[in-house]
Amino acid sequence: MNRYKEKIVQVAAGLVFRGGKLLITQRRPGDHLGGLWEFPGGKRERNESFEACLERELREELDMVVKTRELLGRVTHRYSEKTVCLRFYRCDWIKNEPRAIGCQALAWIQRDQLGRYSFPPADAKLLQMIQASPDLWSRGVPSSASHVTR
Repeated sequence: MNRYKEKIVQVAAGLVFRGGKLLITQRRPGDHLGGLWEFPGGKRERNESFEACLERELREELDMVVKTRELLGRVTHRYSEKTVCLRFYRCDWIKNEPRAIGCQALAWIQRDQLGRYSFPPADAKLLQMIQASPDLWSRGVPSSASHVTR
């Protein structure tokens, strides 16, 4: 019997589109998966909804206000030290230009620039879905066939 309980982390991540571009953030060098790019968000606190988590995290880490919209996908990914359960939501940018407060850097990128950035393995399926969904980039709305679950 294993005496050690596996660490499971629940994370909410946001896809914020503006003017045909998507907001991504770079993890700090000392963090888990440091230096990789990701969709902004963070760990869900006890008794917090994923939507409230995402709005809080973007306020704390980027000083921006968003409104969480529909769930675009769920992914569970096992790393050697923990398992991450991610939920990806489309978000509407409400106010405040994002600033890199809780991350190394941020970028607004176009669809054809996705391949220039290195993302964590857990984001692979979502990256494929958004790459194949031009409606997300033009209007911020997913096509009816696009949804990720793993």
